[in-house]
Amino acid sequence: MAINRNRCYHCDKGVAFGNNVSHANNKTRRTWKPNLQVVRTLEAGKIIKVKVCTRCLAAGKVQRAPRGQVAVA
Repeated sequence: MAINRNRCYHCDKGVAFGNNVSHANNKTRRTWKPNLQVVRTLEAGKIIKVKVCTRCLAAGKVQRAPRGQVAVA
C-alpha cells in the first residue's frame, strides 16, 4: 500500500481550502496542509510506515513501533 499524500492515516484529516483576502479585499485561492509526520507503526504484527498528523501522535492514537525491531514474518 502506498503512503497517501496529505492525508492522516488515523483521522483522515486532509488539505483545507479557502481564500487569501488582501487589505484591498482581493481574493485568491489557497490551501492549508495538515502537519503530517511519517511514523513506523505496528499493524497486525507488521511494521508499516504511515503518515499521521501531529494531533493524533500527541494524543497517543497511533502506537509507534519500537526502534531496532524487525518485522515478524
